[in-house]
Amino acid sequence: MKPNLDTLKTEIPEYLHSKGLAIFQGFVNELHEQKLVFWDIDLEPDYRMFVECAVRAEVHLIVFNHRKFQRQMVDDAMERLEDTDLPREELRAMERRLKELRSFDGFTCAIELAFEIQDRFYIYDQRTEWYEELLDLMDQIDSATALGDLDDDEEDEDTEGGYFSRN
Repeated sequence: MKPNLDTLKTEIPEYLHSKGLAIFQGFVNELHEQKLVFWDIDLEPDYRMFVECAVRAEVHLIVFNHRKFQRQMVDDAMERLEDTDLPREELRAMERRLKELRSFDGFTCAIELAFEIQDRFYIYDQRTEWYEELLDLMDQIDSATALGDLDDDEEDEDTEGGYFSRN
């Protein structure tokens, strides 16, 4: 069972200050060609062990980020779902689950801690199960949309011009 991230959101800054660490409110942009190393949340979910590692590595600055779940995330997923060609039963099941996820509006869905050593970012990334589920649903929607786009492209190729050449 994952911890309550709303509680951790206030607990973590207090703990970081108690360890003498400066807190930078931000996030690590994963789009760059940086080398990222992720903490194994399954093996050691306690953020204190991550912080202890940073302290022992003589880090003085920790990047801290927390993400609040917003129903707009679900609304966006619902909109994208409409553009898929999924079978009706699958579509309805996904719609139903997405609607249920709206109840988490305003809760903390993700917490990230990070520090840098020699151009490498070490990251602690904790997410709620329901947020992970939303991300999985969004991936499924994106995959279904991409497959639909590929099918549309193939249909366009089949009907272009209606001419056949043996050259």
